[in-house]
Amino acid sequence: MAVSWAERTSAFSRSPSRFLSGTTAEAFLAELLRELRDDRASYSVKVLLLSPLCEHPTLLCPTDSVGEETALELMSVFAQCPPKSIQFRCHLLLALTSVLICTSCVNDRSRASQDFLDLLLQIAQDTGDLHGDGALRSLRATACDCLRELEACCPGLLSQRLELLGGLRQKETSRLHQAYAGLHILVLRNAVYQLAQETGAGADHLKALLGGNTSVACEAEQDSDLMNNKDSSILSSLILGPMGTVPTLHTGPDCKELRSVLSSLLEESYLLTPLCQAALLHRLIEVVAMVPGVPPAIFRAQLLRLLGTNEIGLLHSTLLMKCAFTDSLFSAEDEAFILKRLVALSQHPLLSTPEKLFYMDCILHFPENRPISCSDGDESLPVLLTPRLASALLPTVFNDSATMLARLNLLSLVYLEEGEVEEGKGLAYLYEHLTSLLHIVDNGGSKEIVITFFRAAFLFLLYFCHVESYSCSLTEKLCELYLRHTHLAPHLINLTDQTQDRLSESNWSVGILRALQGVITEAPLAQLTLQDLSWHLKILARVAEEGEIPQHSTLNFLSSIITPSSSSLCVSGDWRLGNSMLGVCRRLLVHPTLDSLLIPLADILQHLACHYGDTDIQDHARLYYTLLTTLSKEKLAGVLAQGASEGGRQVKKRSLSCIMAESEGLTGVLTIHQTEKPIFRLVELYDSEQREEKQTDHESDLNPSEMRNCPGEASAALEAYRAQFHEPGFASEITLHYQLTHIEAHDSRFDQLFSIRLHFNLTDNHYEELCDISVPCLFRERPSPVVKLRLKPRRPYPTTLHASAIFTTQDGLSWHTLLPDIHVSFQQVFMPLPAPTTWGTGGKLSVFKGLWDEIFSENREKEQADCATSLFCCQLEEATLGALLEEHFLPYLISDPSHEEEFKVLFFLPPQSHMLLKIRSEEDAVHFSIATDNWQLLPHTSSFLLTITSLQEDR
Repeated sequence: MAVSWAERTSAFSRSPSRFLSGTTAEAFLAELLRELRDDRASYSVKVLLLSPLCEHPTLLCPTDSVGEETALELMSVFAQCPPKSIQFRCHLLLALTSVLICTSCVNDRSRASQDFLDLLLQIAQDTGDLHGDGALRSLRATACDCLRELEACCPGLLSQRLELLGGLRQKETSRLHQAYAGLHILVLRNAVYQLAQETGAGADHLKALLGGNTSVACEAEQDSDLMNNKDSSILSSLILGPMGTVPTLHTGPDCKELRSVLSSLLEESYLLTPLCQAALLHRLIEVVAMVPGVPPAIFRAQLLRLLGTNEIGLLHSTLLMKCAFTDSLFSAEDEAFILKRLVALSQHPLLSTPEKLFYMDCILHFPENRPISCSDGDESLPVLLTPRLASALLPTVFNDSATMLARLNLLSLVYLEEGEVEEGKGLAYLYEHLTSLLHIVDNGGSKEIVITFFRAAFLFLLYFCHVESYSCSLTEKLCELYLRHTHLAPHLINLTDQTQDRLSESNWSVGILRALQGVITEAPLAQLTLQDLSWHLKILARVAEEGEIPQHSTLNFLSSIITPSSSSLCVSGDWRLGNSMLGVCRRLLVHPTLDSLLIPLADILQHLACHYGDTDIQDHARLYYTLLTTLSKEKLAGVLAQGASEGGRQVKKRSLSCIMAESEGLTGVLTIHQTEKPIFRLVELYDSEQREEKQTDHESDLNPSEMRNCPGEASAALEAYRAQFHEPGFASEITLHYQLTHIEAHDSRFDQLFSIRLHFNLTDNHYEELCDISVPCLFRERPSPVVKLRLKPRRPYPTTLHASAIFTTQDGLSWHTLLPDIHVSFQQVFMPLPAPTTWGTGGKLSVFKGLWDEIFSENREKEQADCATSLFCCQLEEATLGALLEEHFLPYLISDPSHEEEFKVLFFLPPQSHMLLKIRSEEDAVHFSIATDNWQLLPHTSSFLLTITSLQEDR
């Protein structure tokens, strides 16, 4: 058994959906709970059985009611577990916590969650092992962790237990003191936040919480209902955002109780590990920030220890403290000391690279006492960081890439702030460092150093592009570097693109492209290799995107490489080179100066169409030549242009009708992008026409003229009815109608969708695999298309379908999105009896009688038969019963509705299951006599009847 459960739990963990396709979540959960209650199973196996509940509680407990029932079962197991099974009891507490939190039972204050909370507090108070061997200490530690998890996920849950938690913290002398301290400060922080959100809360409510006076504290809790608060700030840090958004609790100077608690926590903080100290300080800072009556000077005694720490977490807490309290706690000398310490730590040889990068980032986001500008999240330098102080962080070629770029960024900001432009030695050093990197790249540097150099060049241009002496010199050096290493073309193109995007007012990108065009077109053709030519063409294609750059030299270069003297290029018929040349020509077709380029460009295209050695290139060249010579400039731009012109450069925006050259944008087009949220959903369509059709068929069944073709005997009618199932696929499918509609969240990119392909995945094995469904289009402003979902049941049970879709947007991009799950209810599987069309009510009544008699006889004769009977009773008025029949049972009603003594209803459930009802009003209640040839349908039938009758009673 142990090996079997190990394999099953392992299979569930690897793929829960695949595992549950062979069973149901309810059945698997029932097996787990039954095995946990079995005294014969070992506790090592029981620990293994709890892993599915810890890892996937929402799959096994899909509803709050199931979660509560499961939690009650687990607590019963915990109560019966012997005290010596410490490990199993710890895992039980963790599983209970996962189930209750993930099923929202804690938020709803269910009975199970309240009992579990009392259990955890009882375990946390059990100090019977203080003088023992500490065997129960791990159980108390687990209980403390569970309490902290409950409070973190449901803020305010333990606010009424502050006095108890404070007493436990002070009494605890073992290593568990750290866990109690963390729990206490978290509950205190949430309780203060809860009061700060209240308009009338003050010192009295705070004293009540700290002193355990629940009568006053409950008033604030009833008003606030913090656990249902959807404000995300309760779960996030208050001091990481703008301090003006921190809620405040006005208590006046009279808050000695809170000050005493905070002082006690601070005095004990040095006993904790550095990580727990940092978390404790973070929460304490939040509490003091929310209560103006507690002065920040309460942290003064800890500053000396914190300023001299070498723990990165504690130093970060110190910076958070400075951000929150500025000059009310930190003097100018403290500020200068912290800044110098950050500079020293940023270059400390014993620290790792990530730590040094963190300290440099702290410098760029340094919380000053009196900041000059309020820049939310942007990098800015503190006033006290002078060039002399920052000189210790000058980049060198011996730094690793990340450190080098971080230092370059920091020093660039320093020299930019100081105004060292033309004559500053610091800027000269940075440029000299950049040229040193360039020489390393020129001499065969690694791929990493190449990427680092171009990133460094981008940073330098980002800050000092306006310094012409350096920007012009860098342009020359880059052109020389390119001629020697043409494979750097993609890096140069990326550098120009990024610089143009970030520095739209600068002409540096246009300048370097013009310079690259010059060195390419002026280079001697005798030294030109095919590899160099391929990179040259990519550069020239990028140059052709700029409307400010004349293109005559580019055309002369193209003409010279395809002339008869160099005809080997055309004869070779290299497809990639041909595509590259067409890419240049395509951009020239939409260039603003096309009129002056018309004749030479037409000659080039005609030559390629006639002499190039690849048929595909010839066809494309002929197409471009035809477009050039027959269309006006405006129409040509409409066919070929990828978008409007912005700042002289074409903006890439695809159209479904545009013609694309070579691999232009193919990465984006061929990639299937993933949406962040669902875009559309399938909404069940209550088809009134189909309902009317069923009702018409039912009315026609009552026509006496159609009763003559049905067998008279019940057994003969049943035999004739069952003979239909010998035909393959007879009545084996159900068709559900849905509307494909946009979800409310508006995103203009997805207003018009094309070629939608819907895909469905089963969550169990109750149905056959579904085929994909194609929908031509979905427009937000047009009526929603109807989707017919055809299900072929193996077993007619409720199910859930996972749905996804691939579609195309108007810009030609392909997207993949997940749809909300489709829940197929039990009543959606119902179908009218598939009797022959010539039968009337008489034939169907005969089938009903034959089935009813057969089920009752088999149920009496064989206990193992699939047939089963049951009785469902409820209180319904006569009018309510009539409304119930008309709304839910009319299409399936076999008997005459005018006969009010007894109503006969027959549901057919594919592939071959039946459910029969006899409904009659008795003196005390309405009786639903149930008969079915599939006993496994009875739970679903009872649930269905309970639901519809409850709805009628509520009306």
